[in-house]
Amino acid sequence: MKVLVTGGAGYIGSHVTRVLIERGYDVVVFDNLRAGHRAAVHPDATFVHGDLLEMHDLSGLFAAHQFDGIMHFASHILVGESMQKPFKYFRDNVLSTTNLLEAALDHGVNRFILSSTANLFEQPSHIPISESEAIIPGSVYGETKAIGERILYWLDRTSGLKYCALRYFNACGAHPSGEIGEDHDPETHLIPIMLQVALGQREKILIYGSDYETPDGTCIRDYVHVVDLATAHILALESLINGSASGVYNLGSGDGYSVLQMLEAARAVTGHAIPADFTERRPGDAPILVADSSKIKSEFGWQPTYNDLRRIIETAWQWHRHHPQGYAD
Repeated sequence: MKVLVTGGAGYIGSHVTRVLIERGYDVVVFDNLRAGHRAAVHPDATFVHGDLLEMHDLSGLFAAHQFDGIMHFASHILVGESMQKPFKYFRDNVLSTTNLLEAALDHGVNRFILSSTANLFEQPSHIPISESEAIIPGSVYGETKAIGERILYWLDRTSGLKYCALRYFNACGAHPSGEIGEDHDPETHLIPIMLQVALGQREKILIYGSDYETPDGTCIRDYVHVVDLATAHILALESLINGSASGVYNLGSGDGYSVLQMLEAARAVTGHAIPADFTERRPGDAPILVADSSKIKSEFGWQPTYNDLRRIIETAWQWHRHHPQGYAD
């Protein structure tokens, strides 16, 4: 079967592409390469350079290929930037998704997997967070994903589109081959920032807040390995192919780790001191965000295989150690 992966040159999209190909799928990657990396695309995937905001690019894509399903990763993802440049996020995240869905339905493609986010939940009422939690986005970025989910909800009812929205928490790690990994500019994620300190590329990390209502005073987050995320996407697509109804799924490991726990694990893996300083809290940071993933486990049989925090960091360290400049190497 043939799958379209938008944003397949990015961090998560490139890992999903690789796992799809390992499982025998035919993959077409569609990416404008503004944030992604051509070198991250698996050599066995068909690469199409194009922009979701350009309908003629999408027309050519769907004219050339008949897809059995779509996995949509292409979007801007920086929470802070979304608050400074809301129109960029509403245009590039929402309009591009609408264009993609319109082209897909015009060409008879009615299975769609959306890369959604835990940023739908700014101040959850219950931990761990289930799918029944009220959606109160924590940023413009989170709002664009919430809008995407609502578009899918209505297209299911009006056009017969079947979809899964996967709301994942903190994606992390790298493919065990060491050939692809995380390379953002700017980098905002905790694990790669810590590893950049270990490589001497940063002086220290900054820990935002030390007085949260958690055991050590720092925020607790749910970290899920990117290969486990890829497996979840494939299980979701296969469920739709087999006739399952549309649905939304929170996706995480179910375990929460504080910033200080992450720091100690990174120090143990790298053998470096990784200096850290505390600074003021960031607006909107919830004390604890941990996913309840029981729904996707029970319905799709998904089980994370990277359950050990040190093993997760080891895969990331392997990538960063051998690619200190990312894909520029």
